[in-house]
Amino acid sequence: MIQDAAIVILAAGQGTRMKSKMAKVLHRAGGRTLVEHAIATALDLAPPERVFVVVGHQAEAVGEVVSRAGVRAFEQREQLGTGHAVMCGESYLAGTGGLLIVVNGDCPMVRPETLRLLVQRYRETGAGAALISTDLPDATGYGRIVRAENGDFVAIVEHKAATEEQRSIREINAGFYCFDAAAFWKHVHEIRTDNPAGEYYLTDMVEILIEAGHRVTAVKIADSSELLGINTKAELVAVDAILRERKVNQLLADGVTIYRPETVNVDSQVVVGADTVIEPFVQLSGNTVIGENCHIGASSIIQSSSVGDNSEIHPFSVVSSSRLDSNVHVGPFARIRMGAHLHDGSHVGNFVELKNTEFGVGSKSMHLAYLGDSSIGSKVNVGAGTITCNYDGKKKHRTTIGNHAFVGSNSTLVAPLTIADEAYIAAGSTITQDVPPSSLAIGRSRQVNKEGWTPKR
Repeated sequence: MIQDAAIVILAAGQGTRMKSKMAKVLHRAGGRTLVEHAIATALDLAPPERVFVVVGHQAEAVGEVVSRAGVRAFEQREQLGTGHAVMCGESYLAGTGGLLIVVNGDCPMVRPETLRLLVQRYRETGAGAALISTDLPDATGYGRIVRAENGDFVAIVEHKAATEEQRSIREINAGFYCFDAAAFWKHVHEIRTDNPAGEYYLTDMVEILIEAGHRVTAVKIADSSELLGINTKAELVAVDAILRERKVNQLLADGVTIYRPETVNVDSQVVVGADTVIEPFVQLSGNTVIGENCHIGASSIIQSSSVGDNSEIHPFSVVSSSRLDSNVHVGPFARIRMGAHLHDGSHVGNFVELKNTEFGVGSKSMHLAYLGDSSIGSKVNVGAGTITCNYDGKKKHRTTIGNHAFVGSNSTLVAPLTIADEAYIAAGSTITQDVPPSSLAIGRSRQVNKEGWTPKR
């Protein structure tokens, strides 16, 4: 952690080339919004109170993401360039001292290690500023780094303002800076707008600091793909694929077995334990945590859920916003959602849906059931075709089933309802009244056999 660094994330732009009504930094790659990637990288370097996000276009929506991440935002009300964006935070930042690190909010692939290299170069050289550069075969649209014959920095020239000779330069500014904070705030108001865009370019600080007697240096990154900024939907999906490939490779290195990894989608923040096996076409998204020695069957989808050790999700199952404890079995073709909690050793089989339901230790529902808004105890058996009727057209009601209860097949449980410990529900029953402990409840019409009826028909 770099305690004396303040980090500013530039996230105010609209991103017109995205052809979208949504702010660019709210688009997702690798399962996170672009600004969330930038914040996560920043928090690897600096404490939350020293991380700031510049918001502008759709400031309220971007600000909500920033707030959830636990960092602060300030607003750039007019889009007057990158230099102006940082200046909008002067009241927050001018007194922080130490280092001022400025990063782009639309570059989700930059690693914390790369920014640490930037800070290391800044400290080693005693420079007033350091930046990240790279060589591109086609540098169109990027600011070019202009050097003297001896290799020293002279300036950064934006593409719009560059001459034809300068546009032939392949070394570009990637948009990541480390400044001496005191020097930056002393000279930042010297930035002028006499350029084709009429904007305050942050890149002008290089020339300003050099003229003020400060040295400016750079870290050149060989892998330019790490620095890719996202400006179009094509670039967005390309970076998404790279991030997902990176995540899968990390999991493989950590001891997870992934068959047909090119078919598996795993979000950046997902955690998977060692010796877990993931079959083809699985999707793991959101804040999902999978324990050790689990088995995730083909084409299963797990969204923002936890799965305990030694559990198995059979193929084609969907688990969302739920908690599965250890040694749990789900599926195939099961759906677990909206705050369901499956306790240790419970089993939910094919075509069973649980919604907002506590399912106790060792309980089973193996076939064709809907259990919604329920509290189900331990060692309960729920027969095929059972449903909890939890909605009366206006309100949701809860069903409570005690420990060691047995619910026969094709039972209809009309909530609000309590079925006590060790009660039995006869198959085919509609239960509308509470069932006492150790009782047998039968709620069905009496069978009548009419002998000799068929020939007469």
